[in-house]
Amino acid sequence: MTMATTTCPLCDGTGWKIVERGGLSGAERCVCAAATRTVELKENANIPPNYRQASLDNFQMPADNPVARQGLGTVLMQVRSFAREFPAESRPGLLLIGEPGTGKTHLAVAAMRALLDKGHECLFFDYQNLLDRIRSGYDAASGAADREAYRAVLDVEVLLLDDLGAHRVTDWVEDTVTAIITHRCNQRKPLIATTNLTDDERGKDFAMPGGDKKTIRERTLAEMIGTRARSRLHEMCRVVRMPAVEDYRLKRAR
Repeated sequence: MTMATTTCPLCDGTGWKIVERGGLSGAERCVCAAATRTVELKENANIPPNYRQASLDNFQMPADNPVARQGLGTVLMQVRSFAREFPAESRPGLLLIGEPGTGKTHLAVAAMRALLDKGHECLFFDYQNLLDRIRSGYDAASGAADREAYRAVLDVEVLLLDDLGAHRVTDWVEDTVTAIITHRCNQRKPLIATTNLTDDERGKDFAMPGGDKKTIRERTLAEMIGTRARSRLHEMCRVVRMPAVEDYRLKRAR
């Protein structure tokens, strides 16, 4: 038994419909074509299963912490503004900075999904996975997808890089990240990025556990991706800083 296919009654499945204006007949794209394109864009956006339903409307706000709720409310308004005004002339990208578990990835994907609904081509990549795929693409035995990963992040209309800087620093990493960000900045191709790293120039010092007087120093975004890449990010992105809130993953697990 074969499944019946649904044909658009407006265009009879052609994607075009006949319209008349001022006594003249012409053709224009049917609304079903835009809906089909949106579905295809979302299927090709590489959104992780855990975030495929992420939206600006279902972002959860803490009910038991008024200060955090107010701070996240401000962040949510900033991300909504980014999606609504996209692409902004001066800073078409978005950089979300904050501690792990504060909702950065949810908000970044939600913004990206809003752009997909508008018909913009978007692509999600985990930062470390992307670097691994680009590196493996140099291997003659690698698959075509790995060899094309680097070109994809250069060419796609909107790129989302999650967990930016989550990789040990090497000259190759710094050169690769700088090349990607510089290319996108020069070509006015928007970038959405999230990072757990502090953006302070000198980082922060933390006391060692157990009363030890020694301190450990938090690495900065500039140290992990290079000062040139960081400068480009600030040139092309609205910077949104997440408030200090409890890790929602740990809270949900309790």
